[in-house]
Amino acid sequence: HAIDSVAFSPDGNTVATASNDKSVKLWNLQGQVIKTLSGHGEKVYGVAFSPDGNTIASASYDKTVKLWNLQGQVIKTLTGHGDRVIDVAFSPDGNTIASASWDKTVKLWNLQGQEIKTLTGHGEAVYSVAFSPDGNTIASAGWDNTVKLWNLQGQEIKTLAGHGNGVKSVAFSPDGNTIASASGDKSVKLWNLQGQVIK
Repeated sequence: HAIDSVAFSPDGNTVATASNDKSVKLWNLQGQVIKTLSGHGEKVYGVAFSPDGNTIASASYDKTVKLWNLQGQVIKTLTGHGDRVIDVAFSPDGNTIASASWDKTVKLWNLQGQEIKTLTGHGEAVYSVAFSPDGNTIASAGWDNTVKLWNLQGQEIKTLAGHGNGVKSVAFSPDGNTIASASGDKSVKLWNLQGQVIK
């Protein structure tokens, strides 16, 4: 089965994988499966650990995000997206979850599974979402060839335009001053927070 996403636990001892077989698997560093998290109705495309390592979030083609404990039980199912959910991320403080969907939005959720905000502005599917290290900014990568920066109130701060094809992945540098984006145009671009291409 194809693996679309992989994440390390904060302590580095566990690896979570998101699979086409509709499951998330937890592995130890010896490559043994510790747990299989089953419950999604379609393939799982994104997976993330909470900062404290106690919760796993999974994003699925079944239009939901699920939150799991380390025993492999579903704690919450986050419903509200109108299409496949591709990526999921926790805020640095662990209190907010962001999800990216083919429905052209990013949604923000609390740990109780309630939708806090919907970030609208992308013209095509959103493939990737990331929080800045200080937790104040969200970056989203869209198939509309852009990266967008948002504040926690859900307002668009900046659009980073310059890619010639859809953007599939976005990440912040550890100091939060640089954003990297990877695109179907076969390039990776580095941007400053003002939205200028550095490289």
